[in-house]
Amino acid sequence: MEMVLLTALGVGGATIIGSLIGFLFKNLSHRFSDIILSFSAGVMLSAAVLGLVLPSLEYGGKYGLVITIIGIFAGALCLNLIDKMVPHLHKLMGTDIEPHSNTNLSKVLLFVLAIGIHNLPEGIAAGVGFGSGNVSQALMIAGGIALQNIPEGMVIIAPMLAAGVTPKKTFICAMITGLVEVAGTLIGYFAVSIASAVLPFALAFAGGTMLYVVSDEMIPETHAHGSERGATYALLVGFCLMLVIDVLLG
Repeated sequence: MEMVLLTALGVGGATIIGSLIGFLFKNLSHRFSDIILSFSAGVMLSAAVLGLVLPSLEYGGKYGLVITIIGIFAGALCLNLIDKMVPHLHKLMGTDIEPHSNTNLSKVLLFVLAIGIHNLPEGIAAGVGFGSGNVSQALMIAGGIALQNIPEGMVIIAPMLAAGVTPKKTFICAMITGLVEVAGTLIGYFAVSIASAVLPFALAFAGGTMLYVVSDEMIPETHAHGSERGATYALLVGFCLMLVIDVLLG
């Protein structure tokens, strides 16, 4: 349980670390942030497949393939429904922010709310990983999500400051989005611990949410500013790094 709690704090804390970086480098170039986000996408993609989807097949037994496929689509559809209610990242940040504009302030706050809502299933994915009993895979999943949270925390800061939100309130908003992920991690862990029979489906569901985030949000964002080639290689590096770690950890 100590390990789960520390991991939950680490996953949520990554958003806060990203927000602090955002304060220091408000005018970070798109090319640099796209490379970081692409690397994170590769890490998350690898973690989803190796740490969630394949274990779901393994624990599912006779009906493992069916359970895994249903779980993946259920996870993706869940985030798709959330997207329809609260658009995320590239869907909200497509226009310029005018300083101290009430309209843009509403848009930015919606953006922060969206990140908080999307962080819940990501946190659940980290918690579900521990339910499998494979600590190394669980840490790999949590590490992938944490890496993704750093650039996500970074992109919150500049728009909020530009919209007239004070630095203190901006940091508090970023911290809240991280705490949502802490709560999600604990929910995922306890849900699987209480009902171990749902583990194969829960693993696939968590994998589906991560695959959806990578495909629908992270990759389009990294290809929106003319950095496609660098972003693609950064994704491959992130994927292969997690592949090496998984093999070395056995």
